[in-house]
This record gives sequence, structure tokens and C-alpha cells, in this order.
Amino acid sequence: MRSSATGSRPVRRRLTGFTLVEIMIVVLIIGILAAIAIPKFSMSKDRAYIASMVEDLRNLETVEESYFFTNSTYTTTLPAGSFQTSKGNTVTIMQADKGGWSAMATSVFTANTTPSQCGVFVGDGTTPPAVPGDSVEGVPGCS
Repeated sequence: MRSSATGSRPVRRRLTGFTLVEIMIVVLIIGILAAIAIPKFSMSKDRAYIASMVEDLRNLETVEESYFFTNSTYTTTLPAGSFQTSKGNTVTIMQADKGGWSAMATSVFTANTTPSQCGVFVGDGTTPPAVPGDSVEGVPGCS
């Protein structure tokens, strides 16, 4: 420590900063918050990907019905530019004829989650659902 100009008393420096315990407590709190937030965020992302697959199937329904109105049959190969899927999604028309059609949507982002695919069917009862389970005609279902 330094002496004052007169040399009678030492001058104390004031130290500022955080102690190791304070820093460890802050790191612990941040770790707890991250442990809570990351799984919630992951579940929200999965729901968003599933919603995008369902929306793609609903858009496909509109395009198929428009095609049917013009051509009196459904199609497995849509005209170029009439339908575009969301990023990362693939929609496959499984079967289509004048009696109905079925399609399945998958996403590269839901490969490790459940449900990982969605499907829809429209038809006179002879068109099988694309996705197993309780599917209702014209309503996309996921499994």
C-alpha cells in the first residue's frame, strides 16, 4: 500500500468486482433456466413442423379439387407450379383416380419425433387412408 503525501497513513485501494461464489451462483441459475427452456423450445418446434405438414396437405386438397373440377378425375402428378410444399416437407400422392385420392406428408425435421408423418384421403370409400389410424375423409391426420 502507498503512503499518503504526508506519509502518516497508508491509503487503501478499493477493490471492485465479483467473488467466485457470486459468479458460480449466476452460472448455476443460467444452467437451471436453460434446462427448463430447451425442452419446451424443442416441443414447440416439433408442433410447428407438424402444423406445416398438415397445412401442406390442406393446400394439396385445394389443388386436387381444382384439378378434379377441370378434368373430372384426381391426379398423382400435379401441373408444374400449382403446388409447392413448405421447406423440408415432402408430399407424396399415394393413389388418385376419379373416385378419390390419398397423400402422405413427411418432414426432414421430424425424423426423430412422433408423429413423423401426416396423411389425408378424399374419396368414395374405396380410397384407403394414407396414414393408419382414425382418419376422417378430408381431414389430415398424423401418426
